[in-house]
Amino acid sequence: MNLYLDLFLTFAKVGVCTFGGGYAMLPILQREVVEKKGWVTEEEVTDYFAIGQCTPGIIAVNTSVFIGYRQRGVPGGIAAALGVVFPSFVVITIIAAFLTKFATYPVVQHALAGINAAVVALIAVSVLKLGKTNLRGRPAVCIFLGVLVLGELSGLLAVDPATPLGAVLDLLSNPAFLVVAAGATGWLLGRVKLPSQGGEDR
Repeated sequence: MNLYLDLFLTFAKVGVCTFGGGYAMLPILQREVVEKKGWVTEEEVTDYFAIGQCTPGIIAVNTSVFIGYRQRGVPGGIAAALGVVFPSFVVITIIAAFLTKFATYPVVQHALAGINAAVVALIAVSVLKLGKTNLRGRPAVCIFLGVLVLGELSGLLAVDPATPLGAVLDLLSNPAFLVVAAGATGWLLGRVKLPSQGGEDR
């Protein structure tokens, strides 16, 4: 099969199953591009996902572009991005054309409630998988716990965002800030560790 078509179809399959946003797609993405296709490793998926979190746009689209670009450059990135958005485009077009009050139907509301519960489970699976792969050593665990605490801090303290303290807490809990700060912390820890290792080798 042509690789461009394979990229499109693979990410279309991911797009069909992406209920609940980019976080819920992660276990499906891992199964399709890591386990089945072998296009990238689990560590690389995590890196792309983190970069996709900090760059403008939708996480699912950003991640698909990175993986597609890795396989076949710019055309591969375009094919992957088109694949991941195509199912949503079709479904939304059908709903908009034929069902003006789609979300008000009781059967739809019950279905969405079940989907929401499934999304929580999918995200939990993603966290466990990523934890096993990436939380190696005390520095990684400490960064993880720090990001976890900061991410929940503004919600737990319930400070008005209009106040200076609320604005600071809002910044500290921003996902893009947390990803960049965690990356910078890891880089600094690596820079501090390297000289000591070199000294021991001598």
